[in-house]
Amino acid sequence: MPTAPLSDLLAPPPPLPGGASLFLDFDGTLIEIADRPDEVAVPQGLADLLFAMAARLHGRLALVSGRSIAQIDTLFGRSMHGLAISGSHGCEFRWEDQLVHPPRPVEELEHAARKFDDFAFGHPGTLVEIKTYGVALHYRADPACAPYAQRLAEHLATESGLVVENGKMVVELRFGGGDKGTAVRNLMGCAPMVGGTPVYLGDDLTDETAFAAVNALGGLSVLVGPARATNAQCNLAGPAAVLAWLARTAA
Repeated sequence: MPTAPLSDLLAPPPPLPGGASLFLDFDGTLIEIADRPDEVAVPQGLADLLFAMAARLHGRLALVSGRSIAQIDTLFGRSMHGLAISGSHGCEFRWEDQLVHPPRPVEELEHAARKFDDFAFGHPGTLVEIKTYGVALHYRADPACAPYAQRLAEHLATESGLVVENGKMVVELRFGGGDKGTAVRNLMGCAPMVGGTPVYLGDDLTDETAFAAVNALGGLSVLVGPARATNAQCNLAGPAAVLAWLARTAA
């Protein structure tokens, strides 16, 4: 759970330490959040910046996202095979020619999707998003739906064994094989990350497990966006500030 009071957040973070292993969330960290998850815009040059950072860090860079790896490739409009990616909240991993992922719980996710669809039909401001290892109910256009969406998700989780994941104006039911903290710990045990100083940038509640994991490993955790109670140590104002910080580091 988030623990640090707002006054303890540092702004901005210090320069990237030598030997860093850099982990980057995607939505809300590298790109701005949109009203619909399929309407986000990937900034021109972002892929080139990430590959430049990865080269500078000798491969010690990974994207850690709640989106699937396939979604990441689609949004960039190209295969991102040259970067390590952990997708679906730590459920899947791709690095070079290695792809690791569990079987998809099809029946459970389809049942959850039907129930979320029924809810969305009665609440026009909500939106259902189908993911590889999850199904999400977005209520950004109708924030008053939050307690009802949460209650439905918790009920379905009890029925199905899926895990509830809360985010910014969204609740998701997903496969329970891990979280972003698990993703960071697993990646830190693999070459070339192993032995580096972990640095994690993220914006959402789903990133708190990664902040905690990085802190426990003696690394640097950075909250992106407005300051709030968090496990993170430092703060950047938003994706534009993140890209500027990365560009200065990559130069």
